[in-house]
Amino acid sequence: MIALAKDNTIRVSILKLANVARSIVNLKASKAVNQLKFSQKRISRSVLKVLNAAIANAENNKQLDIDNLFIKEAYVGKSLTMKRFKPRAKGRASSIKKPFSKLTIIVEERKISSIKKGNK
Repeated sequence: MIALAKDNTIRVSILKLANVARSIVNLKASKAVNQLKFSQKRISRSVLKVLNAAIANAENNKQLDIDNLFIKEAYVGKSLTMKRFKPRAKGRASSIKKPFSKLTIIVEERKISSIKKGNK
């Protein structure tokens, strides 16, 4: 049984978001929440919101046990890009690209027997 949550407009580059998302995959949900709460990265707050939404979806919509939830997948995609211009010398302008990213987190319930002893 799986549950998921998405956010399609996170104002950060894909590489910065993927770095945080990669760090929580295959962790227990409670451990991942703690890791994101105490992270120094600014984007970890947005990832925490999506993770909490996935946990709530699992509990309320799928009736999964939140004590046995693990992060199965967390993947990042490219979203829209805001284009801005900055004035430069001699009447010219240079472009500034402000990227947005998409984040999808999938959580699954694992039974106690399928949990490895090293991942408790």
